[in-house]
Amino acid sequence: MKAYWFDNLPGDQREAHDSGREVSSEYLNKLGIMYFNYPNVEDVNSLAAKRKYKNRDEITISPTTMGDVYEDKVKMFFNEHLHEDEEIRYILDGGGFFDVRSDGDEWVRIKLEKYDLMIMPAGIYHRFTTDTQNYTKAMRLFKEDPKWTPLNRGAETDNNEYREAYLKMRDGSAPIPSH
Repeated sequence: MKAYWFDNLPGDQREAHDSGREVSSEYLNKLGIMYFNYPNVEDVNSLAAKRKYKNRDEITISPTTMGDVYEDKVKMFFNEHLHEDEEIRYILDGGGFFDVRSDGDEWVRIKLEKYDLMIMPAGIYHRFTTDTQNYTKAMRLFKEDPKWTPLNRGAETDNNEYREAYLKMRDGSAPIPSH
């Protein structure tokens, strides 16, 4: 995993867009981001049991597996949105970028590669893209049945109860979830 400030320069979203300014794991923790590197799936299973993730699936995002809809799907994943559930991703192969909003509303880019596992809290604005290899194979974990409703950023989502709870946690007026 590598985290840094997104450079905001024009160009393909799948490029690194590395500003050269690193983001510390302590800052990611402040945003509610949890990161692990698990070369062994038994460690993922242990975390899943500890955090009560009951369901999982695997997804492969690539032109080979998705065909003609690949480019449209990657663009859709890159729209800024939030979820009302934690988003848990374990990279089985390939890699990709998750961009999350900082407390100053800037983008922090997080590069995930094989064996990286990241947990994003419900209510955080984010987006996803594959990298220039155009290939991400990931395990998605869920506490209950998967809810895949991305709520695009706007006035309604700014006032969403999960967004408001996230902001309280991030800004220190609510406890940060334990690792």
